[in-house]
Amino acid sequence: MVEIRFHGRGGQGAVKASDVLAMAAFLEGKQVQSFPFFGVERRGAPVTAFTRISDDQIRIHCYIYDPDVLVILDPTLIGAVPLTDGLQPNGKIIINTQRKPEEFDFSGTENPSVYTVDCSSIALKHGLGSEAAPIVNTAILGAVAKATGLVGIDSIAESIMEKIPVKQEKNAEAARESFAQLMG
Repeated sequence: MVEIRFHGRGGQGAVKASDVLAMAAFLEGKQVQSFPFFGVERRGAPVTAFTRISDDQIRIHCYIYDPDVLVILDPTLIGAVPLTDGLQPNGKIIINTQRKPEEFDFSGTENPSVYTVDCSSIALKHGLGSEAAPIVNTAILGAVAKATGLVGIDSIAESIMEKIPVKQEKNAEAARESFAQLMG
């Protein structure tokens, strides 16, 4: 089983990203769980969402405390929230940022693999959100697919077409672009 924890801010689509990823894995015949955790429920507040993907039945039903993968939709959360708490040794960290992976120091975590892609610019290029608040959830999923190999980009695109209510084509294009641009 692979456990994934998404960190974002209200309005960025972390919960929807978790849901779309779960559906993509389901389409590939995997067992899945996807659920959110909200703190203060307002736009801009930290939001956490969780996805479990397994070849076997998933019997646990709790928050993910020791993830294999961290997905960070908003890099301003780094240092502001204990994002890497519980990250498994050799875990993966996927960050929406213009910075390169080697520019991040996650001291205290054991051999993380860090991946970066500028999902904000990709989202804006495809008309997803605004300059002040790009919606990066679908773009980050292309990066998740490439960094983890858990699901294929075609399954991500198919799930976007099913689960995202507007601009499905633009969202799928954003995911494909981040898949191609991932650094790590």
